[in-house]
Amino acid sequence: MALHEVDGPPGWPWGREPSGVLDQLVVESELLAGNPLGDPARRPLYVYRPPSLATAASERVPAVYMLQGFSGQLDMWLGRDAFEPTIGERLDALFAECPPAVIVFVDAWTSRGGSQFLNSAGLGRYMDYLCDEVVPFVDERYPTLAGREHRGLSGKSSGGYGAMVVSMTRPDVFGAFASHAGDALFECCYARDFAPVARQLRDQFEGSYEVFFERLRSSEQFDWSRFGKPLELYGYGCAYSPDPDRPGEAMLPFELETGRLVPEVWERWLAQDPVRMASRHAEALASMRRIYLDAGASDEWFLDLGAQAFSRELTALGVEHSLEVFDGKHGGIGYRYPGALRELVIALR
Repeated sequence: MALHEVDGPPGWPWGREPSGVLDQLVVESELLAGNPLGDPARRPLYVYRPPSLATAASERVPAVYMLQGFSGQLDMWLGRDAFEPTIGERLDALFAECPPAVIVFVDAWTSRGGSQFLNSAGLGRYMDYLCDEVVPFVDERYPTLAGREHRGLSGKSSGGYGAMVVSMTRPDVFGAFASHAGDALFECCYARDFAPVARQLRDQFEGSYEVFFERLRSSEQFDWSRFGKPLELYGYGCAYSPDPDRPGEAMLPFELETGRLVPEVWERWLAQDPVRMASRHAEALASMRRIYLDAGASDEWFLDLGAQAFSRELTALGVEHSLEVFDGKHGGIGYRYPGALRELVIALR
């Protein structure tokens, strides 16, 4: 019997016939041009349209912007984990029974691993890129409802941090957010790594970030156990405490030789902790149409505690929200995204 070619996708488990459309666009940012790291100003931008919007749409709908975690770059959304639906398949299933919305996937990768979706002298103007370039671009080209009351943010880990902080500081743009295990309560999620990273730099990289980055660039493999934690802390430093005298470099909140806390730098980090920011942005938080928080009870970065601490601040401020601490860790929680999106879409209509 001869093998013969057939039309269409192979079908389950390799790929299902999509019902929605994922537009894979490329945009050129004026705000990211000339950033301190020389990272690309040309970026991918993905826009998902559910079946009812796959052809010419007669109605305008909300938009939710999806933010990735640290080290995430946009094409990672296209992959499949073992025995899991892809994000496109999850969205198709969601919008088979949820009111329609446009879902926008935003890239804020940097060569330091991420941007935390902030404006930083060490990384570039990534919050402005999202709010002042991407949002108007989408509103001009897609049938989205204009206005912050119809626009939401959702993300996991550093993306969840971005969802919280961008919504708090730019409530003129976003009116709802969901945070899955977002970075918060920095003494629990970050400070515990200062001493281990100081030791790792001493034992593997001659106590020097210059040596670390030289070896990272020359390595044929990104070994997370070797490079991950030092890169994370340096990337966060570039976002939270950039060195004013060295563009693209960070001031760190601990001594590389000893791991000892550097209080004046640590205070700069704490000032950008969502838990500590909440009281300063009470009016913005109270204006949100929906705040959805969740995290795994065994999260390796203790971001379940961060979510609980942020929730406690919201409760003290009288801000309505929901919090779910579920049975899980930091990874493997993509199945949580559709539920949060449904909550946001319904609130933003």
